[in-house]
Amino acid sequence: MAGRRIVDARGSFCPGPLMELIAAMKAAQVGDELEVLSSDKGSANDIPEWIRKVKHEFIGTSEESGVWHIVVKKLK
Repeated sequence: MAGRRIVDARGSFCPGPLMELIAAMKAAQVGDELEVLSSDKGSANDIPEWIRKVKHEFIGTSEESGVWHIVVKKLK
């Protein structure tokens, strides 16, 4: 059963949030959505770029009170 996992990388700076996402991706099941919480604006660019490069699905980004919510889906 696919679910959504939260990767809380607030307070971590590039490339920390991406490294935390990569670790979480390894543990996730195909079909899982991962939502990265990052206070580093760079993550809003770096993570979607990496997701496209490795052929997973980028779902979307939103920003709320200085925290970026970046949602991706593991496809393989």
